[in-house]
Amino acid sequence: MHPASSIIVFTVLSGLGYGLAAFLGLGLLDPSAFATKVAYISALVLIAGGLLSSTLHLGNPRRAWRAFSQWRSSWLSREGVLSVLVFVPLAMSAWLCAMEGRYSAPIGIAGSLLSLATVFCTSMIYASLKSVQAWHTRLTSACYLLFSLAGGALLGSAFGVAGSGSASPLSFFALVLLISAWTVKIAWLRHLDSLKPLSTPESATGLGAVGRVRLFERPHVTENYLTSEMGFRVARKHAAKLRKFALLLGGLLPGALVFLVLAALLAGAEAGGAAILALMAASLSHIIGMLAERWLFFAEARHAVMNYYGG
Repeated sequence: MHPASSIIVFTVLSGLGYGLAAFLGLGLLDPSAFATKVAYISALVLIAGGLLSSTLHLGNPRRAWRAFSQWRSSWLSREGVLSVLVFVPLAMSAWLCAMEGRYSAPIGIAGSLLSLATVFCTSMIYASLKSVQAWHTRLTSACYLLFSLAGGALLGSAFGVAGSGSASPLSFFALVLLISAWTVKIAWLRHLDSLKPLSTPESATGLGAVGRVRLFERPHVTENYLTSEMGFRVARKHAAKLRKFALLLGGLLPGALVFLVLAALLAGAEAGGAAILALMAASLSHIIGMLAERWLFFAEARHAVMNYYGG
């Protein structure tokens, strides 16, 4: 599948924003701290920025409103509806924090649940597609949710240390979630590498009983939408390098930085600028790694329609 930059940016930024919003909704950060107020604004900016990026992938943005009408059957429509609804409790929580310095549990928890539900709907857009065998697994949704929470915990831990001046519980959650997310992702990659195509040229054409089917002539003389969007291929050696790059920057380096910060803070060191910078660096590294991971998520997927194009 062709990796569209707008969708990659959308899933990474919005996932990070929803993950941060989910933890903010649990009231784990001091609502009176200035850093927490910045955290709420950051979550809203990340979510809004991701959603705006997704519109760049639309062929006719003026018809985008129609996507909201199919919520009974379409995961894309459900994602759209929830992405709008979640702004209500998030905006209310941000207002209470910024203007009154307090936290409301009912509103916050509602925001957390809606944030996670939105990420789940995003994951199901891909996991529900039987035509893309690599995505059609429960591991896809698990990866999206865990990566969203891990990124949110990383950012939240930086804001938490900046606001309280001590070890934040989110730092521990970030470490655990990073390990969990990449454990599931590695399982997803092994699943991908072990796949045997359910759809083949023989099954697609119904000529399997006759013998092996091979392409005699392509359906189109020139390139078209299907061959450009569904026929993208990435070389194995390049994919292997990018996998290591994504794991290093998206998991190992952030995890090591969080562990060092946690060890120092628990040993009695002061939570100064060095700890905050380390956690922000861990968040930035994680974002870069996630951009590579999400690029591979699309690039390594094979659509069944390519059976008709000799792919």
